[in-house]
Amino acid sequence: MEYFIELFLSGLTRGSIYALIALGYTMVYGIIQLINFAHGEIYMIGAFVAYIVCGVLTIYGFHGVSILIIAGLLAIVYSCAYGYTLEKVAYRPLRGAPRLSPLISAIGMSIFLQNYVLLAQTSDFLPFPSLIPDFEFMEPIAHIIGSAELVILITTFVTMIMLLC
Repeated sequence: MEYFIELFLSGLTRGSIYALIALGYTMVYGIIQLINFAHGEIYMIGAFVAYIVCGVLTIYGFHGVSILIIAGLLAIVYSCAYGYTLEKVAYRPLRGAPRLSPLISAIGMSIFLQNYVLLAQTSDFLPFPSLIPDFEFMEPIAHIIGSAELVILITTFVTMIMLLC
């Protein structure tokens, strides 16, 4: 039974991450009325920025939570800049065009950003450093769910509640 609970919570954590991405897709479609195929690539760029910032700040000896906050803020800034540029360059000029033109532009930007990151970074698996400390109150159940998974679940729950209000 314990193994089932561990698998259930692991699946719930992964599903929470997918739910946050799906909320982003929904919000983008609701605002610009366009299926943005490059949405996932913007997330990818944010993840790579956070990864690079975490690596650099770890070398300089910053504390884990401060690294997490700084990396998160810089990832948000870079992702917003890429999203804004993408909207200005690829989507805004096609506002009055037939529906197929912005869709083709979105697919093209998705392919461009994928290849851009593939050339700028690597296609190898890179583990993200563990920045969330182990919580003392979770010691009895640490073998079932970790601190990072708990933070993901709480963040997803709070975000979904805030978006419902």
